[in-house]
Amino acid sequence: MKIVYLDTYPLEGIDLTPVSRLGDFTGYPDTAPDQVVARAVDAEVVLVNKVRLFKPELDRLPKLKLICVTATGTNNIDTDYAASKGIAVKNVPAYSTESVAEGTLAMVLALLRNIVWYDRYVKDGDYSRSGRAFNTDRSVREIRGRNWGIIGMGAIGKRVAELAAAFGAAVSYHSTSGHNLSAGYPHKTLEALLADSDIVTIHAPLNPQTENLITYDRLRLMKPTAILANMGRGKIVDESDLARALNEDIIAGAGLDVYAQEPPSADNPLLALRDENKVVLTPHGGWASEEARKTLVAKVAENIETFYNID
Repeated sequence: MKIVYLDTYPLEGIDLTPVSRLGDFTGYPDTAPDQVVARAVDAEVVLVNKVRLFKPELDRLPKLKLICVTATGTNNIDTDYAASKGIAVKNVPAYSTESVAEGTLAMVLALLRNIVWYDRYVKDGDYSRSGRAFNTDRSVREIRGRNWGIIGMGAIGKRVAELAAAFGAAVSYHSTSGHNLSAGYPHKTLEALLADSDIVTIHAPLNPQTENLITYDRLRLMKPTAILANMGRGKIVDESDLARALNEDIIAGAGLDVYAQEPPSADNPLLALRDENKVVLTPHGGWASEEARKTLVAKVAENIETFYNID
């Protein structure tokens, strides 16, 4: 079979042999929308991460039998139309739970301990010039004894809850779907969770119930010492409202690994805060540990093998 992978760059440095050995394999680091059909026209299997496959593309790929999404979300695929054409769509759930959970801990610790500021203080030479053994200009706080609120108690949210509890935090959560109500921790309304928590981390999917869930008015419910970390989807948080809240000292800090537009535009207000040290920003890499990416490749290979009944 001919296998075409249209955007390999997220897996750069990871061995793709588990997939490439299954057929005549071609990989492209990036594929523009106007290149999709030409590159995939002869493929039976197409792998994509963010490349979009909707009716205009699917109608022009006559040999396509299987779409493998190298991620959990399938919002870049018209799954209903693919099904109507007899094209299977397979994703990979839960491959990055540990990576995102650990990334959440890293984000929270970076914010609580002002790690980015202190790193720059040393590297810029200010520490060497200070003549002092210590610097306590920026607050350093502990997780232990703090209230940690989790928005979205799926697999990642549950793992974050376990890690937060291991650090000594008191965990509570809000289920955005209303279905995950037996997680072993107190469930709160969103308003109560925001008001009570010292740390709020987001692990919910993006849907009509969660889009713009965190607005300026809801941020005003939070403690001025609280921090917020969005590890879910960018559009869950109104970024302009968040920037305003940070500039007005309504909350102490925020961390984002996801954005409404990826990459964010140069005029994103979070890139121009009055105090840039109040925010920690990473480029949607919370999922991308080496271990998670290797697991992802293995699971994609399994999806192909299962579809074709390959032993």
